[in-house]
Amino acid sequence: MSIPTLGENVVIKEDVSFGENVTIGNNVVIYEGAVIGDNVLIQDNVVIGKQPTRAKNSILPDVKKLPPTKIGAGCTIGTSSIIYANAEIAEDVFVADLATIRERVAIGAKTIVGRGVAIENDCKIGTKCKLETNSYITAYSELGDYVFIAPYVVTTNDNYMSRSKERYDKFKGVTIKDGGRVGANSTILPGKTIQEDGTVAAASVVTKDVGKEELVAGSPAKKLRDVPKNQLLRNQ
Repeated sequence: MSIPTLGENVVIKEDVSFGENVTIGNNVVIYEGAVIGDNVLIQDNVVIGKQPTRAKNSILPDVKKLPPTKIGAGCTIGTSSIIYANAEIAEDVFVADLATIRERVAIGAKTIVGRGVAIENDCKIGTKCKLETNSYITAYSELGDYVFIAPYVVTTNDNYMSRSKERYDKFKGVTIKDGGRVGANSTILPGKTIQEDGTVAAASVVTKDVGKEELVAGSPAKKLRDVPKNQLLRNQ
């Protein structure tokens, strides 16, 4: 195992594995068993491998201990970000300052996770996605490749808004397929799917599935027209 370049007040727990040329900033905590690839930059105040804690009235199952975090080669983890246990970050992912990546999240290569972005538990994010500042990816969501999420987008997974036990087995995140794009300040309701190259205009509320290569807008969002051919993923 290589020895990383360390800042001050760094805490590294047992059985952490480092690749070549890893740089770690000040006040970083890396928990047991984490795997850090080659050429990774971890900036100040980052926490990697945090085990989730559970509120007493949480409906989530109580998990005693999750497997370690894995961070691929070439990643940058920004200041004050938190990456939970059992998250897997592929090669060349950029995680900006103050981001949160929860447990059982997988992020594909060359994706950008912007400042203050929150990716909740049990999500899958594809390759070369862009999740911009302060966007929120709700639990149990799946994003394909080349997905674009603009600032302050909100996704949701609970149609019952925390009322009635009926909801317990009905949580469903959103699905955004390859090339899907969502404009700033939009909201996507639980279980909705945006098909390939589907596009949501800014400040829209998506209450129905968005068709392949459709552009929708408004509250509730309705189809305006097809996405211009020169903007389709296959023509880039």
